[in-house]
Amino acid sequence: MRTKRAVFLDRDGTINVDTDYVHRAEDFEFIPGAPEAIRLLKEAGLVVVVVTNQSGIGRGYYDEEALADLHRYLDTELAPVGASIDAYYFCPHHPEHAVGDYRVDCSCRKPLPGMLEQAACDLDLDLRRSFMVGDKLSDVEAGLQAGCRTLLVRTGYGDKAAPSVPEGVTVCDDLMSAARSILAELSLES
Repeated sequence: MRTKRAVFLDRDGTINVDTDYVHRAEDFEFIPGAPEAIRLLKEAGLVVVVVTNQSGIGRGYYDEEALADLHRYLDTELAPVGASIDAYYFCPHHPEHAVGDYRVDCSCRKPLPGMLEQAACDLDLDLRRSFMVGDKLSDVEAGLQAGCRTLLVRTGYGDKAAPSVPEGVTVCDDLMSAARSILAELSLES
């Protein structure tokens, strides 16, 4: 039986400013409060996992090593505030716009829950007791399909998506307010 609780975070538009196909450190900019929000989630004992669609790889804009470099940079930038990411999962595929082996219908591209399900297997996570936070309806759908408590942030594309969220999905201004909502829910349980 899986026992650990997680918070799955979309990356672009949730943690960092989404400037389209972010893959270089010089193009990376945290959304204000995001590092501190991640620290609060970690301090609460939650496993923090990034789940991100990265079709830029499949489209040939950058490669998997560039993405790994960016995630190492992200880790370095989070460390000074006492925050960290436990694992990164990404989908490089796209069914129409990718090339070569990346042009496939896969189970990992959000809105499908494949990345969350893989993380649950790898990290011993209880999806039903976990949370998904993102700025797009595809993030919301992936979280709901995985059985997670799901939150939409208004950063990134979230303002446009907010009117269309299903009932039961919490809408928050940003990752910090989402983190506070999650922590409040956890405190009610204890």
